[in-house]
Amino acid sequence: MSFWEYANPRKFMSTSQVILPWLICITAACLVVGLVWGFFFTQDDFRQGSTVKIIYLHVPSALMAINAWLMMLVASLIWLIRRHHVSALAAKAAAPIGLVMTLIALFTGAIWGKPIWNTYWAPDPRLMSFMFLLFCYVGYIALWEAVDDVDAAADMTSILCLVGSVFALLSRYAFIFWDRGLHQEASLSLDKETNIANEFYYPLLICMAGFVLLFITLVLVRTRTEIRSRRIRALMARERMA
Repeated sequence: MSFWEYANPRKFMSTSQVILPWLICITAACLVVGLVWGFFFTQDDFRQGSTVKIIYLHVPSALMAINAWLMMLVASLIWLIRRHHVSALAAKAAAPIGLVMTLIALFTGAIWGKPIWNTYWAPDPRLMSFMFLLFCYVGYIALWEAVDDVDAAADMTSILCLVGSVFALLSRYAFIFWDRGLHQEASLSLDKETNIANEFYYPLLICMAGFVLLFITLVLVRTRTEIRSRRIRALMARERMA
């Protein structure tokens, strides 16, 4: 079976209809277990106190804010190269989800930063690139709404996605190009010596898995909605021509 079979809207709709109920259940289980475990069954940090528990929202949302844009980049490249409409609609569907994830990450980061840095905001390289990523999301969504022709909108937003990917990568790797600044290093690392304590580590992993599955679930739901909307517009156009 070829991967490109799922670029067919009918194949995508039938497959996603089967997958979605399972995804919803697993997503809900991961989010409930991870958040309840993290917020109610872990001790306060010896330095940051209970404030550290924001990590269970901040880290997963920041992860998905960046990776949502990278997923949009892949989908946009598929559209530009293969001209598969499902990929363009999937990128469009992912944008509002990524925007919300970015807002959650910025908001929770500000709450976390106040008691630790004594300020809600600082001109830190990672924070600034994350703010620019937010503007890219807003511009991407606005461009889709401003252009009536679906193919033209997909072309222009795909180009914007290529440009915005610079800020997505900077949001993740800004500490490599500039001094680390106020923002702490990664909470999770392949080097176990830099990981957070196991008490926070395991519920955080479950929360991250829950956010990843939530993103996938919402993208599937929104992509299905976009495909239906496209079909309705096509039927209405045929009726006007008849």
